[in-house]
Amino acid sequence: MTGRRQEIRERNRLSLIEAVLDSVAEKGISETSVSEIIQRAELSRGMIHLHFGGKDNLVDEAARHSSEQYYNGIYDLLETTGQTGQEHIEMIVRGDLSEAILNKKTVSIWYAFRGEARNRAAIAAFSDTRDAKLRNLVFNAFARIAKEAGTEHPNQVARDATHGTLAMLEGMWTDYLLHPDSFDRDEAMRIVFRFLRAMFPMHFDLNGALLFE
Repeated sequence: MTGRRQEIRERNRLSLIEAVLDSVAEKGISETSVSEIIQRAELSRGMIHLHFGGKDNLVDEAARHSSEQYYNGIYDLLETTGQTGQEHIEMIVRGDLSEAILNKKTVSIWYAFRGEARNRAAIAAFSDTRDAKLRNLVFNAFARIAKEAGTEHPNQVARDATHGTLAMLEGMWTDYLLHPDSFDRDEAMRIVFRFLRAMFPMHFDLNGALLFE
């Protein structure tokens, strides 16, 4: 396949994926029909079968793509900070609650996929806060913090901190979904870090400029 044909192929694939995500954000999965997708993508119906083999595979790929966008945003932020466990946790929390990652489109997409996850394992793999990739990222950072603090049973403490932090962040996403116009990002971050300060008294200074720039 020539470079030009490959470029067109990738552009068409991405157009179909973005069309699904736009439709899911606005109408939900049940209303995201083939007709809706091809109208938004401005491509023929046959393109879905050519590139994905059918609508279900396309929707699964859109879920994977949405997850990749989330992680790419988090990884990009981690590249801008230091290597300590605290710096990584602070950046993950700040990133997760930022406008770039948490907004009306992304929260609508995520909860739409969450609602479908019970029936479709391919979607469940990309819409779960117990996702191994995210949990390992957070756990490894907390494990370093727990060891620095001289905590007894550091791995257990790190697991508790991981579970608690992810549960709180998911709760913040739910709050944003229900009350997007009154959601206060600074307040949300402050609540999460107050919880972490209680677990790790020598870390997560609530008065630190890093937390609330």
